[in-house]
Amino acid sequence: MAFFLRVTAFHSRLAFWLVLALFASPSLQGNGLAAEAGRAEAEQYELYKLLVDTIDQVERNYVKDVDRRELFEAAIQGVLGTLDPYSAYIGPDELKRFRSSVEAQFGGIGIQIGIEGNRLKVVSPLVGTPAYRAGIVAGDWIVEIDGESTKGISIDAAVKRLKGEPGTKVALSVISEGSPEKRTVEIARERIHIETVLGDHRDGNDTWNYMVDESNRVGYVRLTAFSRDTGRELQQVLQRLKKEDVRGLILDLRFNPGGLLSAAIEVADLFISQGRIVSTEGRNSPQRAWDAKKNAVFEHVPMVVLVNRYSASASEIVAACLQDNERALVIGERTWGKGSVQNVIELEDGASALKLTTAAYRRPSGKNIHRFDDTDESGPWGVTPDEGYELKLDTTELANLMQDRRERDIVRPRSTTAEASGEEAPGVENELLETTTPQPRTVADRQLEMALEHFGSTLARAD
Repeated sequence: MAFFLRVTAFHSRLAFWLVLALFASPSLQGNGLAAEAGRAEAEQYELYKLLVDTIDQVERNYVKDVDRRELFEAAIQGVLGTLDPYSAYIGPDELKRFRSSVEAQFGGIGIQIGIEGNRLKVVSPLVGTPAYRAGIVAGDWIVEIDGESTKGISIDAAVKRLKGEPGTKVALSVISEGSPEKRTVEIARERIHIETVLGDHRDGNDTWNYMVDESNRVGYVRLTAFSRDTGRELQQVLQRLKKEDVRGLILDLRFNPGGLLSAAIEVADLFISQGRIVSTEGRNSPQRAWDAKKNAVFEHVPMVVLVNRYSASASEIVAACLQDNERALVIGERTWGKGSVQNVIELEDGASALKLTTAAYRRPSGKNIHRFDDTDESGPWGVTPDEGYELKLDTTELANLMQDRRERDIVRPRSTTAEASGEEAPGVENELLETTTPQPRTVADRQLEMALEHFGSTLARAD
């Protein structure tokens, strides 16, 4: 099949004869092949011929001209559409975006944007990025990009205009909340790193505070994805918490869709010094297993892992590892059940790619993580919370929780002492002063509350 895809630049009739030659090649048939193998090759030849003839008929006789590449890409997508939802063809136009999502890095100015009232609005700058340093704040309206109006622009179109090669510049015309004046800011793009290791709330200097319960010294770390830098950044946070004499840790993997297997292994290895982390097994893939290394940096502090129905893939690997090795208590609801291994196979010399499921993850106990199509609700898939600690939220409560988290993640404009207290501050104009007051929660987080109650009782008994 790989050979067939490489000849798509030729006329489909020529492709057909090349495929014919491929299957007729004595070097491939070998000497003394069994009759059964010969019948299988003949059937395969007929199927390839059917595909080539179909594309040829469409290309020559369809009522309108159809781009040949579109036809072949549609054929590829049709093949993959019969498989699982995670196998996919990644075309040239999508490949850069796919790589950026895996690497959690891209060239840009570092803002989250949204559309409100047909206008482009800044949801939040990312801390430390060019936009953050230039004074772009949450709530700013971007009315022009490089002199072109943004009225009616789509999110995708805005992202394309804001992204670019590091070192290049983009000019934003911005109107801030409460001010009618338009200002233009020229910002140089940089390699933007998306943070995946988040805390409970931001301090006054916009850095994360990882302590959720000061009295009991309970830390809180939320992983939003598993990128190449997640393990290293998490290790730094854990070392910081150790210096702050943390006595318990909540690792929040809710709404985490996963990411890199290597990152999941690095994260799990921070918490255990021995035992199985994960293994994989596939029809045409050798069985592989990863075990913990010695000297974990955060081995003895009691842990709780929060999961929900949107915890998937790498987050399930970590949760299952910590649960099976009796390293952490799992609280929340049963996870998604996405435990399949996708290999990214380059096509067209790297211009496009195939994301293909080739194996499935197994947790340390040997049980399967992936929920296959023929597996019912009672099957052994995903990660189920520990007995007595399952707390399922309804759809409305989940949506409110997601919105509350987004609100707490926003980097908000800081106010002066006068604005914060309602009093005048003589001699202080437009000065941004630090405060450690966290953004208040707008909804109850019952799963987090259960984790805090658990630590409240267990740490009290330890005292």
